Amino acid sequence: MNTLSKNQLIGIGVLVVLVISGWLLMRRGQPLSQQLQQAVQKSGTFSTATRGLLEAKPASTVELKDGDTYDLEASIVQKSINGQRVKMLAYNGSIPGPLIKVKQGSEVTINFTNNTDVETTIHSHGVRVANEFDGTPDLTQEPVPVGGTFTYKLKFPDAGMFWYHPHVREDYAQESGLYGNFLVIPTDTEYWSPVNREEALMVDDILLENGKLATFSTTTADRTLMGRFGNVMLINGETGYNLAAKQGEVVRFYLTNVASTRTFNVSIPNAKMKLVGADGGKYEQETFVDSVIISPSERAIIEVLFDSAGTYALQHTTPEKTYTLGTVSVSSDKAAPSYLSQFNMLHTNQDIIASIDPFRSAFAKAADKKLTLTIDMMGMGNMSGMGNGGHMMPDGSMMGGMMMGGDNDPIEWEDDMAMMNAMSTTQNLTWKMLDQASKQANMDIGWKFKVGDKVRVSIFNDPRSAHPMQHPIHFHGQRFLVLSTNGVKNDNLAWKDTVLVKNGDTVEILVDMSNPGDWMAHCHISEHLEDGMMFTYTIES
Repeated sequence: MNTLSKNQLIGIGVLVVLVISGWLLMRRGQPLSQQLQQAVQKSGTFSTATRGLLEAKPASTVELKDGDTYDLEASIVQKSINGQRVKMLAYNGSIPGPLIKVKQGSEVTINFTNNTDVETTIHSHGVRVANEFDGTPDLTQEPVPVGGTFTYKLKFPDAGMFWYHPHVREDYAQESGLYGNFLVIPTDTEYWSPVNREEALMVDDILLENGKLATFSTTTADRTLMGRFGNVMLINGETGYNLAAKQGEVVRFYLTNVASTRTFNVSIPNAKMKLVGADGGKYEQETFVDSVIISPSERAIIEVLFDSAGTYALQHTTPEKTYTLGTVSVSSDKAAPSYLSQFNMLHTNQDIIASIDPFRSAFAKAADKKLTLTIDMMGMGNMSGMGNGGHMMPDGSMMGGMMMGGDNDPIEWEDDMAMMNAMSTTQNLTWKMLDQASKQANMDIGWKFKVGDKVRVSIFNDPRSAHPMQHPIHFHGQRFLVLSTNGVKNDNLAWKDTVLVKNGDTVEILVDMSNPGDWMAHCHISEHLEDGMMFTYTIES
């Protein structure tokens, strides 16, 4: 083990004191929520009052044609969750916001009004929009103040499921309900296989304490160590999602993970499931699967055959626990028409293969850029010289070297360090994306490219850092291909905008630098983003 510096020893000492202090308060019977409220008392917290607020409405579906204009308002609402009234935020009064359907190639205008209690923007996630309408605060636009407006002109070049959400205080605003989907209908009417119906599912979790959203400071994000794990699971903003279907029905589900930090492993036991699409459309090859893993902001498109009558559970399964997210109730009525034969075929998508072909010559080249994902805790650096890490216990004691989560699982499925996580803020740790060549981190990174560049990026998630965990890495404004993980070639490609980099993994992606402007790349765990885990890059025409 390397010798620790004085600053590193001080940092460890402070961290242990924080944990022990919190543990003693708990021993005295003081709830953790009260500790957090006291910790941010000077800066203030967002209101949780519901008096006088309008009730959230059911989400609607809106179809926009090329050239249409649509008004979208973010406002404060109240919503009933588990029988309790909770103050939340909504687009056009609903959680999720309206499902906006547009045809591929269409351009629409969104007149946005901010009537919430925080300044905001709208980021059209995964959509290769013009740079000035990307919704990145202080990079592509100024934040929209409370009571302010902004006009977005959005063009949709790619088919698939995309989504919109705020990019200011994402930890608070998105957790409070500001999210919605864009479903881009392909110009090719035979792009997708025939199904009996399509369903958009936004999977989420929220953290409730005493019948309210857990406290948010108005000036800083908390739970920055692991992100804000929720204790209530939601599909489309509801705890009791149920879909009625007929026997033999084939349903295409568009899954979008809008949680702050939780990675979902989604399955429907006893139903036959086929994975057909990802963030930016179809895979090269359809595959039958038992479940799909999607990290925050990722999408997965699955087709499911319900060949028998009965009740099917929609589940999220981890190594230690199974959550029921909702149910599908299948009647004995027969679906018509039947798409059984088409479902049982595994299609090879020549159109996707052809779209990728121009990039294959770059697959074998060396990485153009290399990133390391790590953490700096109280000036201790990334601590990667401390052996294989360890685990900090709730009483402040250490197991092994440093505070490694969840037995060093490649995915941190739960908040197994709740007290420490709750006390972590942007003031006592910094998550980092480190450019290996320049040694610059986060906003000090300034990559520059030209339109047409095919850039291979190697992303290494350091398992020897102070707290290794998975990170969903998102590139704004572009699309990319995931070429390999830990040197193992990916033999079924799809266009992506977010990739889950698990603890200890090295993921190689090839980014199609096609969209000029100043863009952001970042971890899509909301609290990690707020903690600075982001950088900008420029693409010149």
